[in-house]
Amino acid sequence: MAVAYCVTPELRARLKVPFGVLIRGSFAEAMHELQSIAAKDKPPVIVGVGDTVSRNLVAFGVEAGLLVTDSLRRRRRVAPAVFSGWRVVHVRNPAGVITEEAVAAVRAALAGGERVHVVVDGEEDLLTLIAVAFAAEGSLVVYGQPGEGLVVVRVTAEKRGEALGLLKAMETGGKAK
Repeated sequence: MAVAYCVTPELRARLKVPFGVLIRGSFAEAMHELQSIAAKDKPPVIVGVGDTVSRNLVAFGVEAGLLVTDSLRRRRRVAPAVFSGWRVVHVRNPAGVITEEAVAAVRAALAGGERVHVVVDGEEDLLTLIAVAFAAEGSLVVYGQPGEGLVVVRVTAEKRGEALGLLKAMETGGKAK
């Protein structure tokens, strides 16, 4: 499988910093805040990255268009998420890299106009950058910040530029193990 991007040691610390607005509190509190943001902003699409976030988006009735999960929560295996009525796409994406296959799946899901659940064999965290880079302006990309809360990224030209800059800074090419 071809690797499109690979995290460098220099970027690891930078990627641990929330990429958007951090909403602290319980998931219930964070989801209510997200619902308020979505009602006000009316985003073209909401993207959930992560198992806990994706499950909570569905449980709280947040109208997401793309969910990305890897059956891991804080690096521990969890039961695979199943969302009724969603088209499921399976991709491989090992930890620390972004594969061309994963990029293509996220981009196609964002362009397709249907609800898509991308199930990752590997790790989904870095796909947040792909979602921010390719979601329509005004979209919301949501992911969990372990031990802190929920991060909401509003896709703007500036945020898209930041995401593309981080991707450009990653080593590219090669094969995943």
